Amino acid sequence: MSSTLAKIAEIEAEMARTQKNKATAHHLGLLKARLAKLRRELITPKGGGGGGPGEGFDVAKTGDARIGFVGFPSVGKSTLLSNLAGVYSEVAAYEFTTLTTVPGVIRYKGAKIQLLDLPGIIEGAKDGKGRGRQVIAVARTCNLILIVLDVLKPLGHKKIIENELEGFGIRLNSKPPNIGFKKKDKGGINLTATCPQSELDAETVKSILAEYKIHNADVTLRSDATADDLIDVVEGNRY
Repeated sequence: MSSTLAKIAEIEAEMARTQKNKATAHHLGLLKARLAKLRRELITPKGGGGGGPGEGFDVAKTGDARIGFVGFPSVGKSTLLSNLAGVYSEVAAYEFTTLTTVPGVIRYKGAKIQLLDLPGIIEGAKDGKGRGRQVIAVARTCNLILIVLDVLKPLGHKKIIENELEGFGIRLNSKPPNIGFKKKDKGGINLTATCPQSELDAETVKSILAEYKIHNADVTLRSDATADDLIDVVEGNRY
C-alpha cells in the first residue's frame, strides 16, 4: 500500500505544479486517470480470495435500499441507529468506539431499508489513513449517504468528509455526467460530441481510455464534459 500512496502523492504533486490551460489539458487528463486508478487500488482487496473490504466491514446487502451513516468518530451515528432501528452499537465518551459496520433495518411505506452505522472516518482516509479505506469501500455500496455531524464541532467537518468521499469517487448531490460509454470488441475509439467541447478532444479521450487498457469503445459526449467526467463514467463512480 505504501508504494501506491507514494505514487498518489507523486501524481498530486505533479498536478499541483502543472498550470491548467488548453496546452496542458491532455497531460492533466492522463494524470487524473492514473490518480483515479490508484485510489481504486487502495479500496480494492488484494488477492483472488474474494475477500471484502475488511473483517467486520463487509455487510450483506438486504432490502430495497441501503443508507450509510458517515461521520467523524463519536458524533452520534450509533445513537441515531439505535433510535431508528433499535440496534445497539457500543457508545462511549471516547472516539473510535464503533470499529466494525453495524447494520439495522427500518421499514418505510412498505420498503425495507438497511441502515449502516459505519466506523468514524478521519481526515486523510482517502490517503490511506485509519480505517477510512474500508469505510469508504462500504459507503460506495450505499444508495444514500447520510453525513452525521456534531453540532458542537466546526461546520468545516462536513467539507472534510465530503472531500474524503469525493477522493474515492463518491459524488454527493450530483447528477451523473451526460456521457454515453460502451465497450466493443473492435473498431477503435469512436468519439461523437453533440455539442462543442472546451476540454475533451479525440486525443485526450483516447489517452484516458488507454490508461484503462480500453482501445475499442463508443463514446458520446452530450454536454461540455471534462476529463473528470469521463473518468467517473469509466470508473463507474457513484452518484
